[in-house]
Amino acid sequence: MLRTKVKASSITNLTDARYLAAWEVEWMGFSLDPASESYIPPPNVKAIGEWIDGPKLTGEFNLQSADEIRTATDMLQLDVIQVGMFTSAATLIDLQSPVPVIKEIVVQPGNSNAQLREQFEEFAALAQIFLLDFGKNGIDWEQLQQEKELSVGFIRELSEQYPCLLSLDFEEETLDEVLNTLNPLGLSFTGSEEEKVGFKSFEDIDDLFEILEVQD
Repeated sequence: MLRTKVKASSITNLTDARYLAAWEVEWMGFSLDPASESYIPPPNVKAIGEWIDGPKLTGEFNLQSADEIRTATDMLQLDVIQVGMFTSAATLIDLQSPVPVIKEIVVQPGNSNAQLREQFEEFAALAQIFLLDFGKNGIDWEQLQQEKELSVGFIRELSEQYPCLLSLDFEEETLDEVLNTLNPLGLSFTGSEEEKVGFKSFEDIDDLFEILEVQD
């Protein structure tokens, strides 16, 4: 059991999926955006989904239409939908998703508290969870603490008002500091390519999961 919820994003292979399911991650994300480097064809998602049990099967979309998202959701029997930074509120209104929605918010260098608040408020009635992504623009925990326009205290305030997952790079020894300071719903990590079919080294993430594991 992990002491915070974890979303595994951009999973592309069964090796990752089975490993992460064994760690009892909450969400298993698969990119269903054909333009993404991490895109995985729907039949592959379906096949992987039949091998894992526990994590919520999550389709990750970007600029797809409401109809395309709806079709994939029905076909794959998704438990959760994640939509990208540039998915509009109009798309989500049109979608009227019967399953929970995660809305990605990508933090830009120089973003202010007010700018971030505006994005959250726009989607507050349309998404059940927000994925606050600092990593896509290279903002790590150390840099976040030094941001002048965006305060750490404000990020905590958002996390207390809205369920937030964080995609944020940090050193293992600062995990407690990150969780205690920002108080997120959970963390999001990204999968990677297999070294060869059926073989994968998890040395980098093993240590982090061991720190996250609740000891009996």
